[in-house]
Amino acid sequence: MAINRYNIRHWWLMLTGKSADHVDQNLGKSFKPGELTGYFNDLTNKVTIQKEILETDAVPLVRGMNGKDIEFPTAIFQYGLGAYDMYLQTGEDVYKKKFMNCVDWAEAHLEEKGGWNNFFVLYPKTPYGSMCQGEGASLLLRAYKLTGDNKYISLAKKALDFMLMPLEEGGTARYEGEDLFLHEFQPRAVVLNGWIFSVFGLYDMIQVCDDEKYRDSYEKTIATLKKELPKYDNGYWTIYDMEKRIASPFYHNLHIAQAEALFLATGDTIYDEYAKRWKKFQKSKIKYMRAFVKKAMQKVTEKF
Repeated sequence: MAINRYNIRHWWLMLTGKSADHVDQNLGKSFKPGELTGYFNDLTNKVTIQKEILETDAVPLVRGMNGKDIEFPTAIFQYGLGAYDMYLQTGEDVYKKKFMNCVDWAEAHLEEKGGWNNFFVLYPKTPYGSMCQGEGASLLLRAYKLTGDNKYISLAKKALDFMLMPLEEGGTARYEGEDLFLHEFQPRAVVLNGWIFSVFGLYDMIQVCDDEKYRDSYEKTIATLKKELPKYDNGYWTIYDMEKRIASPFYHNLHIAQAEALFLATGDTIYDEYAKRWKKFQKSKIKYMRAFVKKAMQKVTEKF
C-alpha cells in the first residue's frame, strides 16, 4: 500500500478510535440466538460517533482511497444495523427513522441481479462482496421484522441468492466439493471477518424463512468455516485473510466478538474455545506488540 496522506489519516483515525469504520464492535447487546432481534455485533458506536447525520435523511459517507467521500454500501448497512439496535435499546423514533433511511437506500441501490456495487472504487471490474450481501440481507430482514412488509424478505433473498452465486458466474461464493467459502472481495482470498458477517446473513434468513436452500447453504459454509478456523490462528494472534496478513488490533478484537456470537448462535464450543484463546493473546503484551509490529511492516509493503 502506498504511503500517502489518505493512508496516514486512515491509520491514525483507526488507532485513535476516531474512525467510524473501526469503532469497537463487541458482542451485540441486543443479540438473542435463535431470534431475529439485535445484531450479532454491537454496531451502535457507528451511530453515536456520527451524531451530525442522526437527525437528517442523509446516509453516512466514507472517505474513499481517492480522497473523495462516497456512499459505501457496507458502511451504510452497518450504520443501519447500529441504528436498529439503538432503537431496540431506547425506543426513540430518531433511530427508527435512521434505520429506515438506510433500508430505503439499500432497496434503491440493489441491482437487478441482486448485488450491491460495493467496491466500485477499489475493484471496479469485480466490485461485489459476500460481507456486503450478508449485512444488506440482515438489514432488510430487520425491516421486515419492524414493518411486517414481505417485500423485504424478497429483497433479502435476492441479495443472498447473488451472494451464493459462484465466483465464476459473477457471485461471491466458491464451491469446492462439500465446502462453501464466501468472499468479502471477489478477486481476493477469503477474509475471516467478512466470511462470518456473510454467515450471519444466512443465519438471519433461516430465522425468518425456513427455506431448504438457505439452511443447506448455511450449514455447508459453517462446516467449512469450522474446518478452516485453525488457519486463521498463527499461534500468537489472528490472521485477517488467507493471504496470511495478520489482523490489526481492531480486527483481532472483532474476531473475538464474532467467535462469541457464533458460539451463542450454534452452541458449538469450538468458537468459545477460540474466543477465549484469542482473548489470552490480546492480554499478552509480548504477543500484542509482536502482532502490532508485524502488522505495521505489512502495511508498509502491501499493495492494498
